[in-house]
Amino acid sequence: MGPPSNGGPFVVWSAALPSTPATPSVAPPDNERLLGVERRTAFKGYFQIGEYRFRHSLYQGGAGPEIKREVFERGHAAAVLPFDPVAGRVVLIRQFRPGAHVAGRHPWIWEIVAGIIEPGESAADVARREAMEEANLAITDLWPMHSFLVSPGGTSETSTQFLGRVDSSRAGGVHGLVEEGENILVRTFDLAELRAMLDRDEIGSASGLAAAQWLLLNLDAVRARWK
Repeated sequence: MGPPSNGGPFVVWSAALPSTPATPSVAPPDNERLLGVERRTAFKGYFQIGEYRFRHSLYQGGAGPEIKREVFERGHAAAVLPFDPVAGRVVLIRQFRPGAHVAGRHPWIWEIVAGIIEPGESAADVARREAMEEANLAITDLWPMHSFLVSPGGTSETSTQFLGRVDSSRAGGVHGLVEEGENILVRTFDLAELRAMLDRDEIGSASGLAAAQWLLLNLDAVRARWK
């Protein structure tokens, strides 16, 4: 990473990040209002950090003091849990994650296929592309699951998740883009193994946990549609 940017003066911020997903259609309550936002770039390297100053309304009325926060601006992600409804198996991947190391965990974790949404791409495009790059799997059907903020207290990143229908007999081996330093182990698990991994806290990412739980909760509906 390069050195931190000096940033420069604050400016009124109005531009959305590239590929910002749609916000929910339900209007927020009248007593939840931002009263002003200013932003400058505090750091720009492989990732970017924005420094924000803002005030917002209070539930008891009036407005709170000015707050300054740094926000990690990584963009937005799409993720897919590959699932074979005929064999009853999911596909998980395992790779080195520096964040896991810094958090004091084993830096190789089980997770699901995911990638950053680039300008001009849809979340579905990314899910299909990353499944091929990371697991050498062709997705034949996508089922939207949910979209959530990864860690809203400190990052603007969202994850839009899908269940992806695949032929798990083709899954396995080591894949990933060499030019991006990827070295990704690919394995299949039956649903009993998946549940046991959840119980043992062996799925190391929030997106993997959310997708696995969604599948187990909605398994009857998935099997009915993907006969």
